[in-house]
Amino acid sequence: MATPQEVKEGWSNAQESIDSGDYAAALSSLREIWASNSKDADVHQTWSLVADAQASKATASGRSGDYRKSIRHYEKALDKGAGKDVRRRMNRVRSEMDERGIGMGGFRLVDDGAPTVYGIFAIVVVGMLLLVSLRYMDEGLNLSDLFNSGKESDQPTSSGLDIAQMTISYVPAGSTASQTVVVILDLNRDAAPVHVDNFVKLAQRGDFDNTPFHRVIDDFMIQGGDYTNGDGTGGHAAEFYGFCDGTETATPCPNPTSYTVPDEADNGLLHLPCTISMAKTSNPNTGGSQFFLIPEDSTPNWLDGQHTVFGSVTSGCSFITSISQVETGGQSESTPVHAVTLESVVIS
Repeated sequence: MATPQEVKEGWSNAQESIDSGDYAAALSSLREIWASNSKDADVHQTWSLVADAQASKATASGRSGDYRKSIRHYEKALDKGAGKDVRRRMNRVRSEMDERGIGMGGFRLVDDGAPTVYGIFAIVVVGMLLLVSLRYMDEGLNLSDLFNSGKESDQPTSSGLDIAQMTISYVPAGSTASQTVVVILDLNRDAAPVHVDNFVKLAQRGDFDNTPFHRVIDDFMIQGGDYTNGDGTGGHAAEFYGFCDGTETATPCPNPTSYTVPDEADNGLLHLPCTISMAKTSNPNTGGSQFFLIPEDSTPNWLDGQHTVFGSVTSGCSFITSISQVETGGQSESTPVHAVTLESVVIS
């Protein structure tokens, strides 16, 4: 059935309103389409434009509620038959949410700039830990030694060690049987010396062994490397690189969990298919241990200059693509239903 002319005109008017920044007018136009032509219109196109308007409004307002509405609208468009271009736009919004620390719901420390109940609890816990830390300092103990007890220290330099072999286990989409694959990466020390040094030292210490790829988004990326909490809320740099939680300082962080790496995002490397990049918050210099791998069908160029690409997949990228397509919907919409496990990372 052909799309009615009035629907096409409504779409055009909505798009013009979105482009001009009048998101209320765009949503009003789309509501009129929905009210008068809900049976005849290409429903997914209407939902896609609603999502675009809401996403643009979210970028302008920064409000978590606007972001969540846009994601729900994109999902509705996909349910109604929208294509990969809509999924890519949705993934871009998800990435923006990640950079702003906005989740889709559930356990959150902050919502719209105010601490949640969980956030208040976390503040209390952190305060207690600081008091304990001060006690240890008064007793002359070295906190770095305390937190790193049992860890191998004084790691050998990683000069020349530019190849990483990842062994990953996962359950492919449509299957119930797990399989184990090997992915080989070249780490570009010349372009991102600090990031490669950090990654290599974490791998040599075995911190990545048996950790999950906790976040998987089709047509976008797979993310892992959280060796402390395993859910994307933890992980820190291998050692002190001059930054504590993104702030440059000459004094080592009192707590190793604050170790972060300086950005090297303007190194000429782009977010192309089959590359590895550093995950971080929206603030600069906040990378730690988490990284993401980009599959064959993704080119998230909106991350260029923001996140640091520090290597490329030279063998096994098809496995990265396959992993990006696994069934999700565990603890969150991007959590794999069946565990995707980074069994080991060997540097050679």
